[in-house]
Amino acid sequence: MRVAGAAKLVVAVAVFLLTFYVISQVFEIKMDASLGNLFARSALDTAARSTKPPRYKCGISKACPEKHFAFKMASGAANVVGPKICLEDNVCSVTTCASWSPNGTAERTFSSCLMSGVKNNVGRGINVALANGKTGEVLDTKYFDMWGGDVAPFIEFLKAIQDGTIVLMGTYDDGATKLNDEARRLIAELGSTSITNLGFRDNWVFCGGKGIKTKSPFEQHIKNNKDTNKYEGWPEVVEMEGCIPQKQD
Repeated sequence: MRVAGAAKLVVAVAVFLLTFYVISQVFEIKMDASLGNLFARSALDTAARSTKPPRYKCGISKACPEKHFAFKMASGAANVVGPKICLEDNVCSVTTCASWSPNGTAERTFSSCLMSGVKNNVGRGINVALANGKTGEVLDTKYFDMWGGDVAPFIEFLKAIQDGTIVLMGTYDDGATKLNDEARRLIAELGSTSITNLGFRDNWVFCGGKGIKTKSPFEQHIKNNKDTNKYEGWPEVVEMEGCIPQKQD
């Protein structure tokens, strides 16, 4: 009886050890697989983060060099969507403008908009933003109705702009009907080339400065032409981005 009992004990111990061995092997395999999956996911996440394109100020396509201010702007779309102006994320109000699609097919996204329909500070006519040419600090934003308004306040505004001021302009609906020769001359002195040809319902964006010695390279203009208009009665939106040199003493 004692021999039989001892044999049973040996068998029980052997079964226990075998079971423990099998369980430990299975658990180790599962642990290895889980750790492998964890490290694989971590590597994929790291790779995804490293391939994500960098985000530059105002959402422009590349970073500006030192001592330059980033800007991005778009004219209005017909008489439905107002223009948008962005200048240097860190000096503009931190408001994200919604993506917009005037005809349901294209989107343009602006970050930290200085002027936009979302901020409710744009209107029919010519929309203007002024900034300090040395610091990029926003000085003023206004719009002037060039269809049903008076050009006189716009002329006084243009005359009051101080030397060294960055000037950004964009049209919405119609920015030309009430413009006269004096207003066009004052805008031309800011560096505009196209202002002399700006007509009824043309789309136009411009970035220049008071005291500029040459014509500005930052200007886009598209004529209102019934044969080529994207919208009924209006041409397509014009958009522009770039880097404005900081004014030096």
